[in-house]
Amino acid sequence: MAQAARKRSLPVRIVVLLLKAVFWFVIVTVLWVVLLRFVPPPITATMLMDEHGATRDWTSMGNIDRSMAVAAIAAEDGNFCLHNGFDFEAIERAWEERQSGQRQRGGSSISQQTAKNVFLWQGGGWFRKALEAYFTVLIELIWGKNRIMEVYLNVAETGIGTYGVEAGAQRYFGHGADRLADIEAAQLAAVLPAPRTRSPNGGWTARHAGRVAARMRQVRASPLDDCI
Repeated sequence: MAQAARKRSLPVRIVVLLLKAVFWFVIVTVLWVVLLRFVPPPITATMLMDEHGATRDWTSMGNIDRSMAVAAIAAEDGNFCLHNGFDFEAIERAWEERQSGQRQRGGSSISQQTAKNVFLWQGGGWFRKALEAYFTVLIELIWGKNRIMEVYLNVAETGIGTYGVEAGAQRYFGHGADRLADIEAAQLAAVLPAPRTRSPNGGWTARHAGRVAARMRQVRASPLDDCI
């Protein structure tokens, strides 16, 4: 009888251990996100694994020309200020393009990209995607849009071994991110999807930057940048 009771208690013990693991995972990750609400992320997994090193210079939102945030919205996530972390229309379009074999565009929002860049690693897989969604919900709830944009503009890769718009502005334009012209901000935003293969001065990138600059005017004329 005692042996049978011990056998029956094994599944219970496993469930208890799993519940404890989930509890501590939530506690630790929430505290981690709360801490980074106020402290700049010291380094990311992508930076650590970059064989070219990681040139970066944390710059507060107040010292980044507003045109850069507008350019990021125009180029990467037009509904950034409107969604709760997930742009389901963009995700659906990306899925349809993948299914039809068309040229694939990313469906990730700026919030999702920030969650991935700060807390996780590059690459796919459903497990990483699930963690990305979890951290996206946390930063939307705890950080808010302005902080998400601030962190994004500081950790996004803007060139080979170059992270953040301050380092990118210094590298490509020879001055800080605090005085970016619209076209310069658009050029940096045009680099973001493929920073290791694109240069702001490249032919296609320069043309795409022109399209981004046109979208920036549309963003400014709408509520799409009100959250920053």
